[in-house]
Amino acid sequence: MAEPEKPLEVAAFESRDLGEGFIWGVVATSAAVLLGCALLVVWLYPHAASDRTLVQAPPDFPKPQLQTDPVTDRRRFHAGELEELNGSGWIDRAHSVAHIPIGTAMQQVAAEGIVDWPPP
Repeated sequence: MAEPEKPLEVAAFESRDLGEGFIWGVVATSAAVLLGCALLVVWLYPHAASDRTLVQAPPDFPKPQLQTDPVTDRRRFHAGELEELNGSGWIDRAHSVAHIPIGTAMQQVAAEGIVDWPPP
């Protein structure tokens, strides 16, 4: 058996929808907060928008020096490092701090040990 068709109901709006006044209130509040933030920024940074010219020209920095012979530079660097490791001299003469050749230092540590080093 076929059921009889129900008549179509008239479409209606839900009575609990937000009113037009609430929406305009949210828009007005958002605009007021945005304007307040803008005014706060202008008050905190009054000279941020002013165009100031430099009193003197910016410094002229030297152009970078390119490495023309990297092999020779590396050899020179390595020779300097070896000279420092195998040489001796003062680090701070006022406080009596000097450096000794690394081979001598390793022999000294092997013979005497390191002060305050825990035993094995």
